[in-house]
Amino acid sequence: QVQLVESGGGLVQAGGSLRLSCAASRRTFSSYAMGWCRQAPGKEREFVAAIRIGGSTYYADSVKGRFTISRDNAKNTVYLQMNSLKPEDTAVYYCAANPSGGYYSTNYNYWGQGTQVTVSS
Repeated sequence: QVQLVESGGGLVQAGGSLRLSCAASRRTFSSYAMGWCRQAPGKEREFVAAIRIGGSTYYADSVKGRFTISRDNAKNTVYLQMNSLKPEDTAVYYCAANPSGGYYSTNYNYWGQGTQVTVSS
């Protein structure tokens, strides 16, 4: 079992930046691909970004060039640096581990509790 705890969400103005962190509970963190997904009110959960064990990254078109996913295996932590934020980025952001449906999917075996990101116009 893997426990994931997100932090770093908050309220920011459009054009601003936030960095989300996700700490994993197990040392086997380095064995899992990791990802971030988000869910806005009234919408389905959607893929945002993923990072493979070796460091290859994948991004949704809506965030490409603005968001960066990274991981620090020594700290069992994955990050999501979000720049040039837009009001449409407002959502609950979830950290996830061990995808079962491909790197662009929202099918993961483990999920964090989510952290709210609100971007004001």
